[in-house]
Amino acid sequence: GGLSGFAKRKESVYDAFGAGHSSTSISAAVGFQTARERLGRPGHSIAVIGDGAITGGMAWEAMNHAGGMKSKIVVILNDNGQVSLPTFYNKVNTPVGALSETLAGTEAAPTGIRIQDNIARIETSNVFQSARQFAKAASKQLLPGQLSSAAAKLDEYTRDFVKTVPFSGSGAGSKGELFEQLGFYYVGPIDGHNMDTLVEVLSNIKRQHEDGTLRKPVFLHVKTQKGKGYAPAQQASDKLHAVKPKFNVPAPPRPAPAPGAKPPPPPLTKIFAEALVREAEQDDQIVAITAAMPGGTGIGIFEKRFGPERTYDVGIAEQHAVTFAAGLAAGGLKPFCSIYSTFLQRGYDQLVHDVALQNLPVRFIIDRAGLVGADGPTHGGTFDLSFMGCVPNMLICASADEAELVNMVHTLAQIDDHPSALRYPRGNGYGDVEMPVQPRFLEPGKGRIAREGRDGTLALLSVGSRLRECLKAAEQLEEMGISATVADARWVKPLDTKLLSWLATDHRALITVEENAIGGFSAQVHQALLEGGFLDGCGREPIVLRSMVLPDRWIDHDDQHLMYDEAELNASHILTKTLTVLSRVGVKAEMRAPSPA
Repeated sequence: GGLSGFAKRKESVYDAFGAGHSSTSISAAVGFQTARERLGRPGHSIAVIGDGAITGGMAWEAMNHAGGMKSKIVVILNDNGQVSLPTFYNKVNTPVGALSETLAGTEAAPTGIRIQDNIARIETSNVFQSARQFAKAASKQLLPGQLSSAAAKLDEYTRDFVKTVPFSGSGAGSKGELFEQLGFYYVGPIDGHNMDTLVEVLSNIKRQHEDGTLRKPVFLHVKTQKGKGYAPAQQASDKLHAVKPKFNVPAPPRPAPAPGAKPPPPPLTKIFAEALVREAEQDDQIVAITAAMPGGTGIGIFEKRFGPERTYDVGIAEQHAVTFAAGLAAGGLKPFCSIYSTFLQRGYDQLVHDVALQNLPVRFIIDRAGLVGADGPTHGGTFDLSFMGCVPNMLICASADEAELVNMVHTLAQIDDHPSALRYPRGNGYGDVEMPVQPRFLEPGKGRIAREGRDGTLALLSVGSRLRECLKAAEQLEEMGISATVADARWVKPLDTKLLSWLATDHRALITVEENAIGGFSAQVHQALLEGGFLDGCGREPIVLRSMVLPDRWIDHDDQHLMYDEAELNASHILTKTLTVLSRVGVKAEMRAPSPA
């Protein structure tokens, strides 16, 4: 799959800690430094965090911890204005929330940032730090308690004043006070592209931590421009987020489409967003929520149609997003909370405690379900059916194609008595599916027969996008003289018990197929059939039951289809599994010669 797009410990000795999800670096640095000190090892721990990541609550939990330590911890804020993706989805650089507005307020003119660079050099210098320590020690000796405390604060206020409006026009110093109050020594903002300043300031911090003149963690605020020096990245700040496999500098131009060529089908994310817009045009109680991913989740399309009055980008704050949605539902609105499957993990307690326990009708739209390709295991949506399927009150469906996706969006808009979830994969639609002119309501707990077999030998029961692969496998079985039934469950919860009963009664073998880890849809089916007595015969020969799920291991980034090859969930693997199961029930399949015309 090539170079990982994220830090990965097994890939390089310079990747000290794995990354992929946001807001984790400060917690990891605090852990590293605590371990160093406990084991008597020298060194610093440095956390780099973006202005988007620092909106996450975990970052503030970590700073609350670190600020009370006298440790050699440095937090570097990479402030490049990339709070939500894409940053300019609504054509303006709108900060997400009060913290982003605060950081945005530290912008400075070129002259101002040069002055800030010089101030940073001074306030991290040995002379300045020695003077600070001397003044603090003297105030403790010469002044009574309250005056001594006031004097200890004087240097902070002085530094704030020096860095504020008269020099940079930015109010930068007052912004740093927030971090000073948390126990950090704030430095900046400085130019992150000025290597001389960066090296000098970091060297000063390192030296003063080591000689004891600076006895607290440091917060270094660095201003950067995303993609600086590489024109394609600067011109596409909403797209080029990381180095990816097969990356070329400069990127070759895309070939022009052939005359009359049919355009590729649209992305499923766009299909979802347009379906939600249609529903919202009919129901003004529908609102949309995203956690800093308006582009990735399609909510940016919704925002363009309805504006910020019905669209809420809460920043990288999935916990808040979920409970905020619960509050919206309790208040009488119809929230659609659109979050990648992998990021919904970050709001699981809120899903359980604040949504499901109170039976609030929040609609979760779970994008990037299953294996996701180049983003790899850190962004795979492989667990949501497992961690949601066990939660009371939840209704869960999964779309097999773009038409089902549109119908399921319409269905969730009508469900007002339970929380509900719709999952769909990364990628485009198939393009060969008849799209509904008017979306139809899909009754919860009702599946469908996609292909009815004729001999009652084998049934494949799929949920989600593996349905197409099951149908391919069934076509190959037909050539071998086996007429297999293929069913689409549609719903993971509630299950279609009538469909299950028919499949188990009228077929000798049943295989469930899903793009989720163990404990998901297949586990629900097995439990239902077990309790229904179908596995002990129930008056007839017991059905042979097998499942195909994602393997119990991490699958590295690669082409999405190749990842499913490795997971053994493509049509060829389904065929192999069916042949093994058929041999178990005494059915021999052989490739037939084609019939004469």
